[in-house]
Amino acid sequence: METPDHSSMTQQRLIGDLRLVIENAEELLKNTDHYTGVVYQNARAKLATALNTANEELARFEEEQLSRMMEATRAANELHHDDSGEARILRAFRYH
Repeated sequence: METPDHSSMTQQRLIGDLRLVIENAEELLKNTDHYTGVVYQNARAKLATALNTANEELARFEEEQLSRMMEATRAANELHHDDSGEARILRAFRYH
């Protein structure tokens, strides 16, 4: 069973990997725009479509991750009765 920390690290790694794939695909599209053959253009069109989908998924993953982080922060603040920014900062340094 994965712990929340392990799951978060796995998600971060997957997001990083997806970003890298997107960057490489964008570079490939940019560097192959001079090929005019039908086969190349069809392949480039498919790659552009897949790249668009990957960018949308990446944005969704990042939004979900941000929402989870905000919820975890809110829950921790509520649990520890951190009613001010100062209380949150002091608690952060107290435990580390």
